[in-house]
Amino acid sequence: MRGLAPVYRAVTSAVCRRRSSSGTASGHKQLQPGFGLLFDIDGVLVRGRTPIPAAKKAFQKLVNPQGQFVVPVVFVTNAGNCLRQTKADQLSHLLGVSISQDQVVMSHSPLKMFKKYHEKCVLVSGQGPVLDIAKNVGFSNVVSIDMVRESFPLLDMVDHNRRPKVPSTPIVTIPKIEAVVLFGEPIRWETNLQLIIDILLTDGNLGNAHQNMMFPHLPLLACNMDLMWMAEAHSPRFGHGTFLVCLENIYKKITGKEMKYEALVGKPSEVTYHYAEHLIREQAAERKWRTPIRSLYAIGDNLMTDIYGANLYNRYLEERAARKRSKAVAKMAAVTGSSTALAQVDDTDSGWESELSPPSATCCKSVLVCTGVYRPHAEAATNGGSCLQQMAFHGHRDFCFDPALVEPGHIVEDVDAAVELIFEQEKFVPQ
Repeated sequence: MRGLAPVYRAVTSAVCRRRSSSGTASGHKQLQPGFGLLFDIDGVLVRGRTPIPAAKKAFQKLVNPQGQFVVPVVFVTNAGNCLRQTKADQLSHLLGVSISQDQVVMSHSPLKMFKKYHEKCVLVSGQGPVLDIAKNVGFSNVVSIDMVRESFPLLDMVDHNRRPKVPSTPIVTIPKIEAVVLFGEPIRWETNLQLIIDILLTDGNLGNAHQNMMFPHLPLLACNMDLMWMAEAHSPRFGHGTFLVCLENIYKKITGKEMKYEALVGKPSEVTYHYAEHLIREQAAERKWRTPIRSLYAIGDNLMTDIYGANLYNRYLEERAARKRSKAVAKMAAVTGSSTALAQVDDTDSGWESELSPPSATCCKSVLVCTGVYRPHAEAATNGGSCLQQMAFHGHRDFCFDPALVEPGHIVEDVDAAVELIFEQEKFVPQ
């Protein structure tokens, strides 16, 4: 892996060579940040509820004596079992700095942009305060798995001890489900798998029997595609991505058709990084920093999530810039009456993109740390050939494997080394 990183840096350096207007490219020191930092949490800053030692050291460099951040910082996590404010409070306590909820992107945070579903009756799956989480991101008519169990007690049959002893009638009446939102891995997988399949195969009418020809099924929105994540244990643990693998394969086994998602949010989706960049720009504006944010640095420990996502967003920024250039050339040709046939390029944003202002960053650089899921010694032990060629793809089914997307721009020991590297690259001197 380490042998491939310099090659990747050489290929992408032209894309990310631009610096902000403060003149970093010419060697001058930068006093205002023209970049923002996107931190993963688990495996980068903490292991479970224990801070990684390098994290506190890194954040001493990121705040001034008044406790203010010297650069825009957003924490981008695929966790989805709590509210943003709760996560911000946890991070403030663990890292010893003041962090607001506006600096936190949970896996479900970008669902704020999917307003077409906010008025629908949605089933939510996950753990933690799922009803509060759903309402916090905009959903107004929410049903939980527990509410479904109460309304249809005969549907949850795997645990014999929870089966009704005598015939029962529904305790709670729920309306027709119009969409399903998966926040994260639930506690009782068998219950959630069963009831979600029931809802998909009955078109949200749980009083009906399964209809295997019910296709396309109800809209399905999923957050957090992590196959595994790093906590206090020595080895990674199952994540929500593993739950999704189970759900997808059960649905296909029963129906013979692929389960379809209306949206996949959380890392590595572009929508999550676009939302995080929006928060970075808001921080810069609030601090009245005039230097445009041109570079983003995404620091993570997971090749298939953090690195893939950062590189995918970098590709998105490249392609967006190319479309704008093509449109400008086409307009110039029309003005000058050029005989060259140039197709007009439609750069109008649609869907989730239209909910936020266009990105200002020109690149998103990935930095891999060795304190979490990624284990450099394990990668070095791979026998023969590139470890990337032999690596099992842990990304979601709907994200194609591309070796370029899992190549980090830089590999460093820990998050403190990552901050040092970024400050050096940006020639940044905090005021």
